This record gives sequence, structure tokens and C-alpha cells, in this order.
Amino acid sequence: MNIQQFEYLVQGAWGTLLLSCLTFIFSGVLGMAVALARVSPLKPVRRAASSYIQLIQGTPLLVLMGVCFYGPNLLGMNSVPALFAATLALTIQSSAYFGEIWRGCIQSVARNQWEAAECLGLSRFQRMVLVVLPQALRIATPPTVGFMVQIVKNTSIASLVIGYAELSYNAKILNNSTFEPFLYFGCAAALYFAICYPMSMWSRKLERKLNTAHGAV
Repeated sequence: MNIQQFEYLVQGAWGTLLLSCLTFIFSGVLGMAVALARVSPLKPVRRAASSYIQLIQGTPLLVLMGVCFYGPNLLGMNSVPALFAATLALTIQSSAYFGEIWRGCIQSVARNQWEAAECLGLSRFQRMVLVVLPQALRIATPPTVGFMVQIVKNTSIASLVIGYAELSYNAKILNNSTFEPFLYFGCAAALYFAICYPMSMWSRKLERKLNTAHGAV
């Protein structure tokens, strides 16, 4: 492998990292809204959020990619950029999973914490922001970072439908021109590991820190 080929793989890794970061930011915001809707005191809101989760989790990511990329053409609109379509599809899918993960973390906060906050005369918004969510954050850290690793791996699907140039796509292009699959896909696997492993280590460090802080309280 020469330096130009390695740089091409690194460019693909940058595309993977960019798509992963955009997905986490937007799906985090939408996922939190879904999680809060799932624990809403209003039954119609809870049902709507539950239906959204079931619909998205039951739809293959490959289909979401196709809808987000080709859907605007069916409506007479111009084609959307590949990065936009990939980010939108991954955001929709990831928000459903984040919403359910964080809903479980919110509801796992001890009931007496909710009751104590209510006895202090706090509004529901204040109870959620000041009491429940800080405790749910400690519980949510491991599964959240674990799913972030899954997002990184899911970016490879973007190349199958919309041709977004991420790591696995660039490795495939190099393999098609050189017929050395073990070399290029092996390097791609090493780059995926280089992206995901620090996230896992950061998750463990943050979990220990949060657990220590919680124990000190």
C-alpha cells in the first residue's frame, strides 16, 4: 500500500467520523425529546412516542437511507446531498433507540427521588432537570456510548444506497482496483477499531467518575 492509498482510507475514516458526529448530535436532541415524550403524563403523547419507536425500529436502515435519498425526487424536489440524506436516515433511526434507552434510564431513577422533589414543591420541569436527569445521566452513560459505537459501524450502510464516501466505501474502491481485499479491508477494520476503542475507554472512565461522584454524595 502506498501513501496515496493510505491517505484515501484516512479520508474515508474522516467521512465516517463526520457522519457519526452529526448523527449523534441530531439524534441526541431528537432522542431526548422522544424519551421525555415516553414518560409524559399525557397518554396521547406517550402513545405517539411509542408508535414512533416501534415504526422506526421495525424499519431497516437500508430502507430509511433509500427514502431519505430518493424521496425528494418523488416529490419533485432536487436531489439532496449524500451527507444530508445519510445523516437524516441515521438520525431518525438512532433517535428511536436513544429515546428508548434514555426512557429506561429515566424510569430507573428511584421513585422516592421523584416523590422527594415533588414534596419540595418543584414543578415537573424542575424535577426532571434538577433531580431526575442528573441521576439518569449516570445510568445512561454506558449504553449511550455503546450505541455510539453502533452508529459508527452503521455508517457503512450509507455507501450501499447513496454512495457516501466513508471508510468501507473507500476500502471497496481500492480493493476493486487492486484485488487485495485482506489488505484494504484489514486496514479499514484497524481504522474502525481506532475510532471505536477510545470511545469505549472513555465510557469506562466516565462511568467510574460518575459512580465515584454518586457514592460521595
